[in-house]
Amino acid sequence: MNVDLIDLGNESRNAGSFVSFLDQICARFELDHAAYAGTNPVASAVHGYVNYPDAWKHHYAENGLHRIDPTLLVASRSIAPVDWSRLDHTEGFEKTFRDARDFGITNRGLTIPVRGPYGDIGMLSVTRDCSVTEWEKLSRQILPDLQSVAVHVHDTVMRSDVLSRALRYPALSTREREILQWIAAGKSQQDVGDILGISHRTVEVHLRSGREKLYALTTPQAVGRAIMLGLIYPL
Repeated sequence: MNVDLIDLGNESRNAGSFVSFLDQICARFELDHAAYAGTNPVASAVHGYVNYPDAWKHHYAENGLHRIDPTLLVASRSIAPVDWSRLDHTEGFEKTFRDARDFGITNRGLTIPVRGPYGDIGMLSVTRDCSVTEWEKLSRQILPDLQSVAVHVHDTVMRSDVLSRALRYPALSTREREILQWIAAGKSQQDVGDILGISHRTVEVHLRSGREKLYALTTPQAVGRAIMLGLIYPL
């Protein structure tokens, strides 16, 4: 899944209400964590809300685990709920959940896909650290209600202004924004490399990626568009 990851929890002051709703889901169904992830084929991005620990969220994003996470890859191609026990031997499972265990995240979970009318896909994932027997019993009990909840969450997120704004604006990485900001300040690529402690070649790789995301033919055009969108600031 060669797409960008957008944490909607960082996109709006009102995002807390969505995360609070995930907390309510966990409390109601006796779960540890819940996450909503959506994909949009037009924007080529995965967007979502989670109530996982911040350390895990940061690690997940920094390592691009959404590109190999089988809970997303399998569920996005399924119309039926996906119990994570089915994913043991899928590509990416060992890497994703080996890392997750280091952050106290269990591999006992369930992902419910929801398909929208415009090619959009939403996925509600829930977890609970318990025995296999306990999980099988709990998941059977809560699945019907969770399917209704998943539809509600997806429809609510798709109608939200924060999602519209996130999908409309390119999801530049932190490094891409940083480099474009220095270029906007009049620094050369060599200067930027020296300032950030990276090679001139690495600077060019990030600039090329930024230009592609901004649909810009030149670096000055990319800088201008990034400023116009409020992704960086004029100096």
